Amino acid sequence: MVWDQLTTGETEKINKALPVVILLCATEQHGPHLPLSTDRNIGEHFLKELNRILENEVVLLPTIPIGCSEHHMDFSGSLTFKHTTFKTLIEEMVDSMRVHGFTNFLFLNSHGGNQGIGQVILEALGNKYPKCQFSLITWWKIASNELKKMNHSGPGGTGHAGEFETSLMLHIAPELVRKQHIKPPSNQRFDPLVGDMIYGPQFSYFQTIKEVSANGVVGNPSLASKENGEKISQIITTKLVDIIKSKMI
Repeated sequence: MVWDQLTTGETEKINKALPVVILLCATEQHGPHLPLSTDRNIGEHFLKELNRILENEVVLLPTIPIGCSEHHMDFSGSLTFKHTTFKTLIEEMVDSMRVHGFTNFLFLNSHGGNQGIGQVILEALGNKYPKCQFSLITWWKIASNELKKMNHSGPGGTGHAGEFETSLMLHIAPELVRKQHIKPPSNQRFDPLVGDMIYGPQFSYFQTIKEVSANGVVGNPSLASKENGEKISQIITTKLVDIIKSKMI
């Protein structure tokens, strides 16, 4: 159920134990070939898939389209909230839903920069509402084994605006992809595992995207395809449906 497409009377009749999904996304640069809306486009695609499959079994709240993207602000177009602002916005969305009696919340994250503050939000709300259920998932982390099998670019190729995000956008919104600007990686100055979605680092440290990539791309979008985007969508959607069903009371 899409929350803001319902009437107030219809919202009153919803089972208050149903999972409430809040998308954590961003508006930020994604290199020369993908739009600023990429993280939102991908996250909202998965919300639409959840609504298609589980329409009466899940509640989808409106998207806040900006996240924590300070590390992208060297690139024109990027927008960001402070961590404190982002935390307040998400917590007050949950506060509103608690007033209406809902108890089961899942934060679906589609932006790497939201992962740290997302965990803080999870713990803060868990302590504030101990009788409620809170979960945080990042889409590329829930199917890493499956995604590794279909990775054509190898370690380091599936980072920011790389193979996987570009494949998904070719599937979801091909009209927004500037295909003429999709090129192999160049001028990337980073350990290939640091920015990778599925291999990833075993430790954390801070770098701005500008420090590791001249054009804002971390990975290899040249090996992306619409067909792989559709496969990724199917894999992640299946995982999300299974997670949602496991949260139903």
